Amino acid sequence: MAQKAFDEKEFSLALRAARRVVTVWPLSDYAPQAQYLIARCHEAKGREEKAFKQYQKVLDKYPRSTNYEEVVGREYEIANHYLNGKWFKLWGIIPYRSMDRTAEMFEKVVRSGPYSDIAPQAQMRIGAAREKQRNYPLAAKAYEVAADRYNDRPAVAADALYRQGLAYQKQAQAAEYDQTTAGKAIATFTDFLTLFPNDPRGSEARETISDLKSEQARGNFKVAQFYEKSKRYRGALVYYNEVLIQQPNSPYAETARVRIDELKKLIPAGQ
Repeated sequence: MAQKAFDEKEFSLALRAARRVVTVWPLSDYAPQAQYLIARCHEAKGREEKAFKQYQKVLDKYPRSTNYEEVVGREYEIANHYLNGKWFKLWGIIPYRSMDRTAEMFEKVVRSGPYSDIAPQAQMRIGAAREKQRNYPLAAKAYEVAADRYNDRPAVAADALYRQGLAYQKQAQAAEYDQTTAGKAIATFTDFLTLFPNDPRGSEARETISDLKSEQARGNFKVAQFYEKSKRYRGALVYYNEVLIQQPNSPYAETARVRIDELKKLIPAGQ
């Protein structure tokens, strides 16, 4: 009855009949298909959040279901809708967006089949969701997992490593004095160039590395100025020297050289 009603697009009747199968005969051979129909009915009615939860029940309760790959694929598409702007609904009424919940959806897709055909893209979408909420550390971590786990798939690994570098770069741009993240970005892009020398994004990676090194130089220059204004001249010398090491041809390098010479005169000999 449930299948017939679903085929005839009588989704309310199909939903009631499928629920009865799952409730009364949860261990029967028909239960997996009935649970699947419950999810399909919710999806057909536009209740995608509920549909996702019901699809997850198919995967959790009936992992040997014959349409396992299809269910994972449907979950992935629903999660994509929320990534692309679809609103969740609190209590089924109040609309809101949440990249946390969106990322959790993709995480469930990955956990359900970490080495399925759809899993690499789902893992990448976790990073995309984190980027949308500007949580760049979690985005970089998600891309790192994708690069490591799917290193046998060059296209995925290359894209993941490149996006990991971009996530670090975005994080570094928000840090005025902490240059550690810029260093991580440089290291990631360097790995990208080493592992995928023929990737068409190579020139962009090299340019980004140069920009990041300039950012490091700027950050160290700012720190040096802070130490100099505080009359902590030895600390200022260390950071001005870092400017010369990182970017000897940067706009800050010439000023750094001048300040080093001046500061040396202010430090008593032998101290």
